[in-house]
Amino acid sequence: GGTWDLFRYPGIRSDSDMYTLGYSFKPWTGEKSIADGSDIRNYIVETAREAGVDKHIRYHHKVVALEWSSEQQFWTVTAQRSDTNETVTITASFVFSCSGYYNYDKGFSPEFVGQENFGGQVIHPQHWPEDLDYAGKKIVVIGSGATAITLAPNLARDAEHVTLLQRSPSYILSLPSKDPIAQTLRKRLPKKLAYSVTRLKNVSMAMLIFTLSQKYPEFMKKRIRKMQEGWLPKGYDLDTHFTPSYNPWDQRLCLVPDNDLFRSIRKDEVSIVTDHIDSFTETGLKLRSGQHLDADIVVTATGLNLSALGGATFRVDGRDVDLPSTMAYKGMMLTGIPNFAFVVGYTNASWTLKAD
Repeated sequence: GGTWDLFRYPGIRSDSDMYTLGYSFKPWTGEKSIADGSDIRNYIVETAREAGVDKHIRYHHKVVALEWSSEQQFWTVTAQRSDTNETVTITASFVFSCSGYYNYDKGFSPEFVGQENFGGQVIHPQHWPEDLDYAGKKIVVIGSGATAITLAPNLARDAEHVTLLQRSPSYILSLPSKDPIAQTLRKRLPKKLAYSVTRLKNVSMAMLIFTLSQKYPEFMKKRIRKMQEGWLPKGYDLDTHFTPSYNPWDQRLCLVPDNDLFRSIRKDEVSIVTDHIDSFTETGLKLRSGQHLDADIVVTATGLNLSALGGATFRVDGRDVDLPSTMAYKGMMLTGIPNFAFVVGYTNASWTLKAD
């Protein structure tokens, strides 16, 4: 279950390095620092198995309601089984929620004018068809975030051409998928020590980039632009396609491994169009500028819907809890909800650093 099992679109990967996204107690030993989704899933499964957690997991259970009784001093958790459609209840003295904050049933898909007229396929990455044949097809990917910039170069390997259509650009950096310093340390130090040193190095580097972005945004803009000029074809229109209206780290920086997006642009396998969608047509997308993008497949990498605590309802002593009206303590407990905690990671660093 979870992100690394559900999301199966081409190229699915982390945009954080695994030395900081990995658990502090479980060294990451994979070759890639920017790891593929399947490798991350295997790492999580292995960690659960080693700790014996896998024996206690109840699969196919979706928690729909939690009710606390002060008189009985325990929670009654109601879950729906997806395999049998049976309703089951579990009691617990303490509940810890690790459900993240995404709606795993449905991603965010804006309503586009004329979408029903499109003769091709419209696909959201959250529900990628395993049997989708996109070889030789013209593909338009709508979006400019992590998912869009991951999909574009990976789809381009087999597609006729991929167009990344963005309303506005994002800051995009490239890092090597394999960390040369980490690989050197592994050869010379014990596994756990090499992992800890690499983790400290990467945390320090991330903090430095974030601090420089906040204190010296113009300096960081120039540094990012200088790097992108070296990755992109000479004379490429960076002002239109790679210069956001905000400062670095006002929104999360996007990351690509080994310049894959920039290499695809240089090879003319991927093109970027910065414009607004006017409407779908039978053969593609009409833009506000009047330009038309031909497409056999349109991928809406337009984001995810948020869902607090898995979408479950809460009651305390017979009264419904209005979650938005509660106050969070230490980012992990809520006022008026006893014996309950939740985990949320960092937004400007790897999630696990805080969750750990």
